[in-house]
Order: sequence, then C-alpha cells, then structure tokens
Amino acid sequence: MTDVAVLGGGIGGLTAAHELARRGLEVTVFEANDRFGGKARSMPIDDGPAPLHGEHGFRFFPAFYRHVTDTMARIPDGDGTVADNLVETEATLIASERGPGRIAETRTPDTVRGWLEALRPAFAEDLPAADVRFLLERLLYFLTACEQRRENELDDVSWWEFIDADDRSPEFRERLAYATQALVALRPQVGSARTIGAVYLQLLFGQLDPTRPTERVLNAPTSEAWIDPWVRYLESLGVEFRPNAPIRRLEFDGRRVTGAVVGSERDADGPSPERIEADDYVLAVPVDVAPRLLTPELTRTAPALGRIERLDTAWMNGIQFYLTEDVTLSRGHQVYADAPWALTSISQRQFWSGSDYDLEDRDDEVAGVLSVIVSDWETPGILHEKPARRCSREEIAAEVWEQLKIHLNGADERLRDDMLVDWFLDPAIVETGGAPETQGEDGDAVAGVENRSPLLINTVGSLRNRPPADVGVPNLALAGDYVRTNADLASMESANEAGRRAANAVLERRGVRASPARIWDLEEPVVFDPLKREDRVRYRLGLPHPAELTQSLRTVTRGLVGGR
Repeated sequence: MTDVAVLGGGIGGLTAAHELARRGLEVTVFEANDRFGGKARSMPIDDGPAPLHGEHGFRFFPAFYRHVTDTMARIPDGDGTVADNLVETEATLIASERGPGRIAETRTPDTVRGWLEALRPAFAEDLPAADVRFLLERLLYFLTACEQRRENELDDVSWWEFIDADDRSPEFRERLAYATQALVALRPQVGSARTIGAVYLQLLFGQLDPTRPTERVLNAPTSEAWIDPWVRYLESLGVEFRPNAPIRRLEFDGRRVTGAVVGSERDADGPSPERIEADDYVLAVPVDVAPRLLTPELTRTAPALGRIERLDTAWMNGIQFYLTEDVTLSRGHQVYADAPWALTSISQRQFWSGSDYDLEDRDDEVAGVLSVIVSDWETPGILHEKPARRCSREEIAAEVWEQLKIHLNGADERLRDDMLVDWFLDPAIVETGGAPETQGEDGDAVAGVENRSPLLINTVGSLRNRPPADVGVPNLALAGDYVRTNADLASMESANEAGRRAANAVLERRGVRASPARIWDLEEPVVFDPLKREDRVRYRLGLPHPAELTQSLRTVTRGLVGGR
C-alpha cells in the first residue's frame, strides 16, 4: 500500500513523483523497463563496466521549454544542479546533396546586424519576396487570432494548407513547411496549424529572447547527465522505484480505481504479476499502451479516456554512429534537407567536454559520436531503395550512413567508411522475421521491422482527443505527453507539464495545503493582445478573422487566373 502509485517511469511519471514527494506524499514508481526515463533515457550498449551509451534520439531543449528545465534546476548534481549540464548550441547546419550546406545561427544576436537577420523568419533567406510576405501575413494571422479560434478552427486545418505550401516555391516548402519537422515530431501535411504555428513562433521568439539561450543540449548521455541524478534525488525524498514491472491492468469498481496488476508474465524475466493498491494512481504509460489498460467501465465513467486510442503515432527513432574521429560538423544540429528518410543529427562529443563522461575510458577506438534521428520510415531510400520499415536493422544503419555521406561529403570528405567503429540502433526497432504484415503479395516473407516505442504525433483535429490530466475519476490522474498541455507537442516538455498537472490534481483532491506545481503558458508578444481581444468578439459573433478575407480573395484570384 502506498499513497500514490505512479504507473510509468518516463518523464511524466518522474515529474509527478517529484512534485508529490516534495510535498510529503509516499510515492512508488512502477516501470516496465529496467531503466527509468522513458524515451529520454540512454542505454549502455554492452554489459561492460564503462560502456558506451546509445539513445532513442538526441535531446533538444529550445528556449520555450520552461517546465522541464525548471525541474532540472531543482535536481541536485554534485555542487550544482542538473540544469548546469545544459550547453548552448551556436548554429544549425542545413546540409543539401545539391551543393554546399547553409548555416543558421542559433545564438541570441549580439549585434544590430544579427538582430535584423534574426527578425527574418527562420530559414527564410533567399526565398522569393512574395513567399516571405505571405508567410509574414500568415504568422500575423496566427498571432492575432483568439484562443477560441485557434482551438476550434485552426486545429482543424493542417499547417501545410494554412501556409498554402502546394502553391509556394520549392524553397519555401523545404525551409518553412518542414522547419518544425527537423527537430520536433510535427509533420506539416498532417499536423494542425494551431500546434505547428504555435511551436514555429516559439522557436522564432526563442532566438530573439536575450534572457534565455535559444536552444541547448546535454553535456553527456541523457541518463548520465539527468535521469540517474534525478532518480537518486527522488530516492532521497523517499520515492520507491520498481523496475521491470509493466502495468498489466487497472481494476475499477464503477467509481474508483481499486488496484493495479503489475509485473512480467510468469515465463518472462522480472517479478511475477502482483496486485498493488494505492490511495491515488497516476497513469503515466505511453499513448500506445494506455488504451490496453482502460476497461469499458472506466471509459464510460471518463469518456475522455476512450478518445486516447484515436490519437495517432508515427516512427521517429535514433541511431548512433561511433567514429574514430570527432567530426563536429556544426556546433549544433544538422538538418539533411534532401534526405528521403528526413534525417537530423548532432555531433555530440563537442558538447561533452564539461562532464565526467569520457569516450576514451569506454572505447579507445572511439573519438566521436554522431547521433541521428530518422523521421520518415515510409519513403524508399537510395541504397536499398526500400522504406526504413521494410529494411533489416543492418540495412537501416547502412542506408542512414549513405544518406549522411551524400549530404556531407563535398570537396572535403567529412565522413569516410574507415571512420566507422560501430553503430547502435534504438532497440525499440525490432526485426519481424517475416510476420504477416511484412509478407509480400506472393506470401513470401520480406525483411522488415516493427517499432515497439512509437511516438505520438499531432494531427488535424487531435486536440479534442487529448484528455486532461484530471479525467474525472476520483483517484486517477494522467501524466503522459498525450495529455492536453499548453505546448500540445509530443515532447519532454509536454510530459513534464502533464506530470505537474497530474500532481496538482492529486494534491487538490487530498486537500494538501501546499503550493501547486507551477504551470507556464506559452509566451507571445503582448502587443498583439488587443487584436486577440478584438478577434474574440468577432469569433463570438460568428465573424471570420480579418485576415481570412485576404486569403480567400487570393485563392479565388489564383483560381480565376489558372482557369484562363
């Protein structure tokens, strides 16, 4: 018996445990894996005493991440806090197979010229003037739209449609339509204008805010720099951790959750299933797991829970290449503009100099680590001419390596085959061995993989399917990145905010007299507030946004001209 059972040890679950334990509650965290941290955790690639580490994908902390960095600043680590392990980036390389790459500065400007350049929309240099004007019109539309219009109109329009990407220049589509997909799990054709517009503007405003770094990364693998110190700190607060304890089902009596069954199947590693009881339960399992735990009685009592299964997932997984040389590329991220598998990467070692994590102590051949994320698993590649999901793990590694070389190797050969010591692909990518879904038309088995850790993605109209943290069951709260949050984004930031909201729900029900966990709104310039208030009146009267007429006239004119 425990005060609170947190079911899931990812960022959302750890955040809920943090906020509840700090306020004196007894908390037990149950996690399906042998390591805590969810998709954010790093994993040793072997059983040695000082192994190299691999990850689901590299971590990225833009300026608008407030919740997760605040938590990091409250986790002791040595003489400081985990937040001290964040390192500012300086530039993003946009690599192209068609010619030399371009550099986009990510540092906060410190000159007049720098500020003028930064005021131009991200990646918009060299775009046709008409495209730049149109983009600015669209962003002003968004900034002056009231929240009700955003939720009820812009959430039902894709970003692709909102910025009229089909009728813009190829450069516009490459640099603007796909700008957010480069670093966060937002796909322009299916993601809502509400969410992608908000995130795009937050990324842009982050570069203009002199009080916060534009973007930061960690100075060591995630578990070393963040998750392990966090778990140690929570243990010092009395939190009990139960690894290898997957959640099998919730028990519900028609009004309250009465128990949960956790543990492995009897023929698997780990403890046998057992029934646990708590006064309150925080469900913090991934979006693809949650629907399997919800009984019909539970979803009838809390209909918002039944809509979780309508949310969509996609594949966005990482692979690390261990190199004999430290190939820095740029002091920040790399975006591969023409890569069929929508690759992004970061050369990590350059950011690890301020930590105790030393590659030479772990493998004397390895001097650099290039961490790559694959975002498109459906488009055929260039080496094997198959989509990633139809490749073997070996083929995936070879294909990614080839796409990197084509983008990076020009006059100087940045990546060479003789540099490659080893690679580590996210273990959630598992070969199917000819399962029915990977059989060809003739019934013969074909190579392929399945993803046991898919990622929630934002889609048009999905806001209505995202449940609140407090779902209306007296002793159940939710803490996952699919919970309705301010960012509405599958990210560490949303998971952390959801964990805070879940903790606040538990505290309020119990009548705990302590300050609730803080929640930050997304910040936009206050100069637009009067126009938002005006639009709120227009919305209530059933009138369109003032800029909608301009867009409609442009569409009609284009159609008439095209008809001639």
